[in-house]
Order: sequence, then structure tokens, then C-alpha cells
Amino acid sequence: MNNTLEQTLKQFLLKGTVIPAHPLALNHSRKLDERYQRALTRYYIDSGAGGIAVAVHTTQFEIRLPQYKLFEKVLALAMEEVNKAKLERPFLPIAGILGPVDQALQEARIAKDMGYAMGLLSNGGLPNLTESELIERVERVAEIIPVFGFYLQPAVGGRILSFDFWKRFAAVENVHAIKVAAFNRYQTLDVVRAVALCERANEVALYTGNDDNIIGDLVTPYKFIKDGKDVEKSFVGGLLGHWAFGTKQAVHLLEKIKIASEAKIRSVLSEGIEITDVNAAVFDPAHNFHGCIAGINEVLRRQGLLGTNLCLSDKEVLSSGQAEEISRVHDNYPHLHDDIFVAANLQRWLS
Repeated sequence: MNNTLEQTLKQFLLKGTVIPAHPLALNHSRKLDERYQRALTRYYIDSGAGGIAVAVHTTQFEIRLPQYKLFEKVLALAMEEVNKAKLERPFLPIAGILGPVDQALQEARIAKDMGYAMGLLSNGGLPNLTESELIERVERVAEIIPVFGFYLQPAVGGRILSFDFWKRFAAVENVHAIKVAAFNRYQTLDVVRAVALCERANEVALYTGNDDNIIGDLVTPYKFIKDGKDVEKSFVGGLLGHWAFGTKQAVHLLEKIKIASEAKIRSVLSEGIEITDVNAAVFDPAHNFHGCIAGINEVLRRQGLLGTNLCLSDKEVLSSGQAEEISRVHDNYPHLHDDIFVAANLQRWLS
């Protein structure tokens, strides 16, 4: 079985693109709503996204639990829509992979057999494994599928990992990208410096998952000294729950950043503050991110892309005042949402 990343996709990944983290569509009985699940995938494809990440945090990790058994189903639905689209441009279907070694290997095989290009490998939920044991896990998964690393913040189930860990992680031959979602400047810097100073620096792309600092990550050059010489590393794209909505605008934003002159960066940074305001309303940091997934779902529900904002767990709901905050940022920043685009295409995506 070929476990390498096709060269065109690798160059596309290194150049940088928009990858939304795919939500889970549930009906009022908290059962999978295939019609809306497919519509979301069609929305992301038509928005110009460069890929989708499925079975990740935004999709809800609980899809793997025996009472739901949705892991393979949601992966299959997304790939069916990708294949139907018959795209003549690069596109990266990415499958979320997590859990102990045996589970991670099984999920990697399932994703690879379905045609997924990469596995987004989370290190969260494994407090008993040492960093060396986590590296061994990465190496074994990388024997099956190209790996997209994932630094998940502690507030939503991740753990703090060292600079040395990320340097060893980036050195694994079949690792091609790392999503940094530390929501912490110090921990973000650890990953960027580790990749910049490793021997595979030019082969590992950095993608922001810091939904609270998207623009800051995308426009900041990180400079270090290696063997007495300057080296530089930058975030080239994003794999984001925040890009699960307003995806078409996110595609335009990344294109604008790539061609922006230094004189235009100031205006882009100003837009970054607006995006952070939107993210605060949707991701709910005021309540320790309790309403994060429900917030994403609520935005999509209001647009008609989801039938409900429900999550698998009845404890995951909007926080008090969160709906009002979502309304505020929607009204204040009309240039950041896709309402017109969605309205023009919704019935086609749902058909």
C-alpha cells in the first residue's frame, strides 16, 4: 500500500490553503442527518476550500463511541461527495485520527482505504504516554498514512508538549504538516521554532489552528538562528473550526494575505481583530469554550446549512448570552460571513 503523499498535493499543502474542520449534522433526535452532512461538504468544496478535515474535534470526538458508531459513516459521506465533485484542482481530504496506538492504527487504515490523503493525528487524551511513546505512535501511524500533526490546546482535551517533542515529530519522514492550536503564544512558538530548526524544515508546512489569532499567525514571519544563519518559518494556511463557517470569505482572505504588500498588512491585521471578535462569540472563551461546537453549529443553522445546532452530548449547548453575541458579530461584520453565497446555493447543496 502506498503511504506517501502525492507530489502535487504535497506542493499544494506547502503553498498553503484553507481547510475547514467539518461539523456533524444532527436532526432533532440527535441522529445523523445525512442530507445536511452532505450539504456541508458541498458548501466547502464550492467555497474553494483546499480540503476538509473530518472526524476531528469540530465533528465531535464522540462519533467513535459504541453508542454512536459514526466514525466510518461520516468519513464515507464526505469522501463520496469529494469523489462526486470530480475536482480538477488539488484537494486534501483529511481524516482525524486519535486514541491509543491500536485505535490510531485502525483509524489510519480505515481512512487510507477510503481514499483520504492524510491523517490529522491528535496527541490529546493520552496523559499516560511519555513524549517518546507519542513519537513511536506517530512513526507507526506514518507507516500507514501521511501525517498532519495536531497540537490541541489543553482547554479542550489536549496537553502541553515540549519543543524537543515537536522537533522529533517534524523529523518523522511521513509527517508533512502540523496544525498548531495551542491558543498560547509560548507553545505556538515552541512548534514553529522546532520545525524551523529541524532538518525537514522545508518539507513540513505549518497551519494555524489558533482560532483566536488567525491573521496574526498568517502574516507573521518567525525568524531564528541556526548554525549562525537566519532561518525563517511561517504559517501558510489554516485548518480551523472557525473556517467551518464563512469559508468562501476565508478563501478570499488567504488569497489577499498571500499577495499583500507590507503596506496592506496593517489593514489585514485590523480585519484580524474583527475575526477574533467573531471567534470569541462563536467559540465561547467566556465560558471556557463550553459552547464552542454548539456555536459553530448555530451559525450554520442560521444560514440553513444545518437543521439544528445540537451535539451528540446534551451537555454541549450554547452558553447563556452566546446566541446574542453571535447575532452581534453577525450584524457588525457582514463582510466576514457567506450569507449571500449560501442563500444562492443552499437548495442545490441540499438536493
